[in-house]
Order: sequence, then C-alpha cells, then structure tokens
Amino acid sequence: MTAAEAAVHEAAPAKINLALHVTGRRADGYHLLDSLVAFADAGDRVTARAAGQTRLHVTGPMAARVPVDARNSVLRAAALIGVSADITLDKHLPAAAGIGGGSSDAAATLRALARLGDRPLPEALSLGADVPVCLLAGAARMCGIGEDVARVEGLPALDAVLVNPGVPVATPEVFARLECRGNAAMPEVLPRWRDGADCARWLAAQRNDLEAPAQALCPAIGAVLERLRAGAGCTLARMSGSGATCFGLCPDAATARAEAARIAVERPDWWVVATRLR
Repeated sequence: MTAAEAAVHEAAPAKINLALHVTGRRADGYHLLDSLVAFADAGDRVTARAAGQTRLHVTGPMAARVPVDARNSVLRAAALIGVSADITLDKHLPAAAGIGGGSSDAAATLRALARLGDRPLPEALSLGADVPVCLLAGAARMCGIGEDVARVEGLPALDAVLVNPGVPVATPEVFARLECRGNAAMPEVLPRWRDGADCARWLAAQRNDLEAPAQALCPAIGAVLERLRAGAGCTLARMSGSGATCFGLCPDAATARAEAARIAVERPDWWVVATRLR
C-alpha cells in the first residue's frame, strides 16, 4: 500500500448556530445553551497518514493564522486519542469566527485517527464545548455546556451566504458582556419544517443571545448584518456562535451565489462564501 493509499481524509465543515439561546449559568461559570446547529458545505479538510510521531502541516488560504504549537486543536485531538500520524490541515475557515473552525478541525482529526488506528472515538468535551456536536457534523440540537447533543431529523437544506469581516472575536469577552443569562429556551419539541422557507420563518422567531453583546464588542458585525439585509435575496440574517461570522439564508443556491458575489464586490476585504447548510 502506498502512502497515498494509506491516507485518511475527513471534512471539517463550518458549524453554524442557526439559533443560540443562553438559558442559564452554572455555579462554575459555564453558560448553559440551547442551540440549533447545522453544518456547511464550506470548511477545512484533514488528511492523516500513519507515522511514528505526530507532525502537523498547515496549508490553505487561512494557514498563516493557525498556531502549530500546543494551542492547536488538531494536535490536542491527536494527543487525546493517542494515535501518531502525519497530519495535514487544509485551512479555509477564518479563526475565532463563531463557526467552530478549530472545534471542527479537532473533531475531523478524531474521526480520521480513529479510522487510522482502529480506535473508538473518545469523550471530546475536554477539547472544547463545540467538539461533541462537530463530531456528529450534522443537524443537531446542542444543550447544556455542549455535552448534550441530539441529532435533528428533517432540517431542510438551507442555501446561505457566510460573511466574516476579518475581525477575530474572543468568546469569553462576548459572554462577559451578556446582560441576561437566564433566557427562554427553544420549544421543547422542534417543528416539522415543510421546506427551507418554512424553516427560515420559524428561525426568525428564535434568537442568538450573543449577537447584541458581540456587536457592542465588534461593531463590524453590525456592518455585516446590514450588508446581508440590504440584498433582496436574503430572507434572514443572523450572527453565528459568538461571532463575527454572520449568515444570510436565501431561497435557493443561485440567489446565495448572487448575494455572495454582490457582497464580495462591495467588501473585497471580507471573507464571503455561498454554501449550503445541512
């Protein structure tokens, strides 16, 4: 078997919080969430090959901002599962962007190394609150501090535009600015959406409770949302996670591509991509 044949590939898709309700705070300071999560076609990619010791190579347009020391989520994931490998991370997602880039990279690494070393997947919450849902990498409801993950059946595919203004946002600082920490959760039973338009209408009645404190910390988020809402094709615009990435839902893929092209021309300094959320 050649080295190429021995390679294991795993996608690390962007995680999008379609709704994110902060419902409480534990005595240890961790916040309780109720979030509907989908994953985009856009994302990073992890390739792993068996090796005597773990080495990490980072490629791709976002490689320059990725640390390659003990802070790197890929290296931490490899250490957790205990499988040595030569790992390549092809990085396309911006960092500290509210779309779970590092968490999705860690989850993809765990899946890849579990296959490579014939190991079970470990408990992954120690790597970060978003890693358990990123291990699933499909539509899910994420509750608690991230440990309670349930697959959501029947979420329609949603065509969308993702926009990031290139400003990293620190999640702890966003939570520190949150004024109310005991907000209402989503309905206990999620509806059966007829199609993407029905889902978008339902989402409009939900929230991202971190959007206002994130905007106060990073005014560029407001500019992104304004650009998304200025387009006739965007049915709903909202921030994902703790920001600064925002998403705009569109009725179809052609509209999403047109909206992405419009914003990219208006703001060539922003990261803009048309994608489908699943």
